[in-house]
Amino acid sequence: MNKAALITEVRKLLAGETTRVAAERATEAVLAAMKRGLRRDGEVAVAGFGTFNVAKLPARLGFNPHTRRPMRIAAVKTVRFRPAAELRTRS
Repeated sequence: MNKAALITEVRKLLAGETTRVAAERATEAVLAAMKRGLRRDGEVAVAGFGTFNVAKLPARLGFNPHTRRPMRIAAVKTVRFRPAAELRTRS
C-alpha cells in the first residue's frame, strides 16, 4: 500500500461526507505527529498496532562492491517497528 492508497482507505473508513482532501489532511496530520513524537521522545506507541522507536546504528567498515575497497559507513539513526501481539495474530 502506498500513500495514495492509504488516503483512499482513510476516506473509506471515515465515510459520510469526507472529501479526499480532508482524508489527505488527516493522514498528513497523523504522520507529522508521529515524526514529531519520534524526534522528541524517540518512541511512538499505538495500542493494538505497535511501537515505532529510533535506533542508532554505529559506524562500521564496509566495502565498495565494484572496487572491493574498504570504506567507512557513517553512523545513522533509523526507525524500527515492533508490531503489537494483536497485529501479529491477525495475518
